[in-house]
Amino acid sequence: MTAKDVRLELLKIPWFQEQKPGHVTKIAGISHLRHYKTGEVFFREGDRQDYFYIVLDGRVALDIFIPHRGKVRIYTAEQWDVFGWSSVSPSVRTRTAGAVGVMDGTVVGIDAQELIGLCDQDPGLGYRVMTRLAHVIASRLMVTRLQLLDMFAEPPAGKNVGE
Repeated sequence: MTAKDVRLELLKIPWFQEQKPGHVTKIAGISHLRHYKTGEVFFREGDRQDYFYIVLDGRVALDIFIPHRGKVRIYTAEQWDVFGWSSVSPSVRTRTAGAVGVMDGTVVGIDAQELIGLCDQDPGLGYRVMTRLAHVIASRLMVTRLQLLDMFAEPPAGKNVGE
């Protein structure tokens, strides 16, 4: 696949339709298309970070390991969802979750270090990318908060709230 093919796929994503054409071209140049099958592992929790991904079609499950419970799915990424975004964070050096395909599909893989370099070179691009990623992070925090509320909504039998 060429950068032109990737660019055409990126332009199907609403967020990229709002970007300057030159920015989309730059991001396409550091990206690749990846077709995957159900069960294919993108990365495991603790792996080194290199790429982050945008789902074009299919589904990808994100999971974390919880002692005494094993792997727990925390999110399922679907069309146009971003996963692996922590690879663009300046402080996170390893994967905070695992990712595995749960429905055949295609993703765009974006080289995280190359993107950081582009953002450093072009502050306008950097602002747009980081604004979008901040939105993704805020959305994930809301989902996580709702999951926690659901998990702890009913106190254990015989316990009063606040004990």
